[in-house]
Amino acid sequence: MGVDYYNILKVNRNASEDDLKKAYKRLAMIWHPDKNPAGKRPEAESKFKQISEAYDVLSDPTKRQIYDLYGEEALKSGQFPPPSSSRSAATHHPHYYNHHRHHPNTSFRFNPRDADDIYAEIFGSESGGTAGASSSGGRGYRDGFFRTSNGAGGPEFAGTSSGPGPGPRKANAVENTLACSLGELYKGFKKKMKISRSICDSAGKVRTVEEILTIEIKPGWKKGTKITFPEKGNQEPGVIPADLIFVVDEKPHAIYKRDGNDLVVNQEITLLEALTGKTLEVITLDGRNLVIPLTDIIKPGTEMVVPNEGMPISKEPGRKGNLRIKFDVKYPSRLTTEQKSDLKRVLGGVSL
Repeated sequence: MGVDYYNILKVNRNASEDDLKKAYKRLAMIWHPDKNPAGKRPEAESKFKQISEAYDVLSDPTKRQIYDLYGEEALKSGQFPPPSSSRSAATHHPHYYNHHRHHPNTSFRFNPRDADDIYAEIFGSESGGTAGASSSGGRGYRDGFFRTSNGAGGPEFAGTSSGPGPGPRKANAVENTLACSLGELYKGFKKKMKISRSICDSAGKVRTVEEILTIEIKPGWKKGTKITFPEKGNQEPGVIPADLIFVVDEKPHAIYKRDGNDLVVNQEITLLEALTGKTLEVITLDGRNLVIPLTDIIKPGTEMVVPNEGMPISKEPGRKGNLRIKFDVKYPSRLTTEQKSDLKRVLGGVSL
């Protein structure tokens, strides 16, 4: 008889679309993995996937028709009787009901939806998120449904793991380096990446699919930040697909160096400028022209701090680190006798 999707969702066989959505929402709130303690998470993940699959099948008219006529095995394999035998097969199947008498599309191929995609679609608009976003325990899932957690290298994003306990083994995560310029990490950006991966259908056949992933880099993210797309790696029979992880790396910048949330720039000035002053013009990472007057005498090794002109602080929107300017005073390689005499005259009475 196979899986009874109606029983999984606790609805009757004439359930409307609204009935299915209400049932799914009620059960998803109970069994979503993030709403369960670690010890119960493997069971919750299994239940959550069952609920999601049941909703996927029953909320799709074509999938539901085939399931009602021929059951789960026929739905997933795409093998169901020809039109001449459809009435006989259907009337003996426990999931048959009267308004599904016509024969389904014979070119149908079962393509299950991702559980997180369904969750995002149902809850996304209610949680204030955008398409492809949902909330869970106050944490947002966006662009691949990655979730935040605190880490030493800044905000990290990680997908759920299969955890201990019975069930299929999960393939080891696949990590890829995502090289970003300092300017990109300063301003934030979105990057679309096409991936090609192998998946197994219900009959165990392996096929290649292409998919576009959207990676959103938030302003101020640091080297080592991870963005995880759960189960977007290659799939093997009997194995849960690997998580696909992108690890942020930082390209060197020609002028700036990053030190935590601060930006550091080395500035060379002449001895004359160090003694008499000058006006510095610094181009910021977002293209602004920062004018910094030097009015005090600059000694070798002096460091000037310009508040709130460093990197954005990702955990504190609106705040930035500092810009630190380290000065190197360039001395003349030689002086004429006349120049030395002039310096003695000018500086002879200056107290140090």
